[in-house]
Amino acid sequence: MSKEIIQTPHAPQAIGTYSQAVKVGAAVYLSGQIPLMPATMTLVDGDISVQITQVFDNLKAVAEAAGGTFADIVKLNVFLTDLAHFPVVNEIMGQYFTEPYPARAAIGVAALPKGAAVEMDAIMHLQPQEYPL
Repeated sequence: MSKEIIQTPHAPQAIGTYSQAVKVGAAVYLSGQIPLMPATMTLVDGDISVQITQVFDNLKAVAEAAGGTFADIVKLNVFLTDLAHFPVVNEIMGQYFTEPYPARAAIGVAALPKGAAVEMDAIMHLQPQEYPL
């Protein structure tokens, strides 16, 4: 099975040796996103809620570039430098996802790239495309 590299200018460009996402069959593996603004590649200004929102927006852009939506995400990993922010993740996640929610893990970490307070990655499973006859 071949793999397809997913790239979009609507999400931050990779800052290392990785792709924004890789599609293999119906599975799409979305790389970790931190709260970088795609146009400037700088961290968004604001509190943790602004950072979390930017991360979801970045993931959404990559998901859409791969042909999916948040409804197609089956696994979400959340990395936080302060687990006290976990309730904020839940609150904002409710604005982006509807039931049934994806499987999820929340992991406390000592540090993230560029001094970010939050990073998320995801696995998406695309539904088969139906083509008219």
